[in-house]
Amino acid sequence: MSMSRSHPRPDSGSLEESTSIVYQLRCAILNRIKAGQDVLPEIQGREEAKKDVARSLLSGAHPYLVSEEGTGKTRLARSLTALLPPISRIAGCPYNDDPRWPAWMLCPRCREVENPVKVFGTELLPGIRRFSRIQGNEYTNEAKMLGLKDIQAIAQGRSPSDPTVFTGTGVFRANRGVLFVDELPAIRTNVQVLLHPLLEENKVILEEYNWQYPLDIVLIATGNPRGFSHVHEVPRPLLDRLELIYMDMPEEAEERDIMLRERFGIKANHIYEEDFIPDFQADANATRTVAAPWWIVDLVNRTVRHSRTCPRLEKRASIRASTRSLDHTYASAELENRQVVNLKDAFDGLKLALRGRISLGPEFLDMDEPRKSFMRADLLVEDLLWNALEDFPADFLDGCDEKKLEKELAVMATMGREQVMSDGFEEIGAIYNRMRMAASDKGNPDFFCEVERGFASGSTNLTDAVQQEYYWSALELIANLAMHRRMVGSLDHSSFLIPRKTTEMK
Repeated sequence: MSMSRSHPRPDSGSLEESTSIVYQLRCAILNRIKAGQDVLPEIQGREEAKKDVARSLLSGAHPYLVSEEGTGKTRLARSLTALLPPISRIAGCPYNDDPRWPAWMLCPRCREVENPVKVFGTELLPGIRRFSRIQGNEYTNEAKMLGLKDIQAIAQGRSPSDPTVFTGTGVFRANRGVLFVDELPAIRTNVQVLLHPLLEENKVILEEYNWQYPLDIVLIATGNPRGFSHVHEVPRPLLDRLELIYMDMPEEAEERDIMLRERFGIKANHIYEEDFIPDFQADANATRTVAAPWWIVDLVNRTVRHSRTCPRLEKRASIRASTRSLDHTYASAELENRQVVNLKDAFDGLKLALRGRISLGPEFLDMDEPRKSFMRADLLVEDLLWNALEDFPADFLDGCDEKKLEKELAVMATMGREQVMSDGFEEIGAIYNRMRMAASDKGNPDFFCEVERGFASGSTNLTDAVQQEYYWSALELIANLAMHRRMVGSLDHSSFLIPRKTTEMK
């Protein structure tokens, strides 16, 4: 009997392997609830949506998640596999047949032999692999949904109506697991109806082969509001078998945590499945050590969020845009061999991340000169950053002497990044200290790198160069906020980045 290497059982409790996936998920969810744990910890915020998903699964129903793109629908669906225990299956079975099933429940391959366990052996299928995805689009047909004929088997003499010439695809591969149908409305209606008997009777009916095959699945479907309304109609009988759940964008603080949790340096450590070992191990030099002050993270987050309410845009930025914007902000500092990001880094990162994730209204597009469209998109990003600065909370400026601040900023503006000093600038120094002391409250220490922890704690171990970069990043923000709040007049800001408000899209 062949066995894969052992896998730890998740918190689903002691389950008989032949127990339906509906009850396995129910048991796992109840165990997490009784233990006071988050049922779906991989999804931050969106508590009502998460509760509706849990309600659906506890009731043995099938959730249909509707939201804008990039809100975490796919992540939520895949995260359900963390609730599933490993199961035993007949080795190599494409439909995950249980070794204890009677012959009538087995797939054609396993049913062809008298004792499939003796012939093929058994193996463990970990929870993470109990997942099958069908990507909805115009090309999603019956073959992608159910399966297709093996032309070679027919050429070798088998009858086209013999079930053994049929090779199951998406739905069959999900047997005893989670079936994820992404963008359900993008699938033609006459293909969607193939899901009816699966949800109603827990089986697939293949009339051409005179064959009915029982399947044990939980279906998670997704769609976005535009696709839900304007692509292909989801048949009412199918909707009646799904629980419609709206999954909104996260709140600002939650999105901020998502940005930090999902950034490249963190996520790269967790991309491999547990039984996959990469051939190449990155050395220490590949580790991202650049620090992002809390004010830069907030500005990036706020800029992306402003894009979602901008009337000039037809397509709004997703959560993925926030994460990528922060990633590219870090990379901008790395390109210059610096350890602390500043406003210019954020601007460059936002432009790169948003160009392909927002869409200008048709009146701003230039089909004859695409370069102008790109330039207008970058101008709009600058405008969004200006808006983020305009409403940025700046209580650390409260109580300062505005005349002294204006004089100090005027002097600082004539200096380069390497020449600025904290000594002798009383108002700016006091504001900077308040910004530093706010670091622990503004950010989650779990996401801090070593440099960020040192900054938040006021450590004297930071090098002079790092402290200088932090000071410059803060100074640039102070100058912008002071101008937005009319605390100072115009500055000769050749050294500072001062984003402009765009009144016209030329």
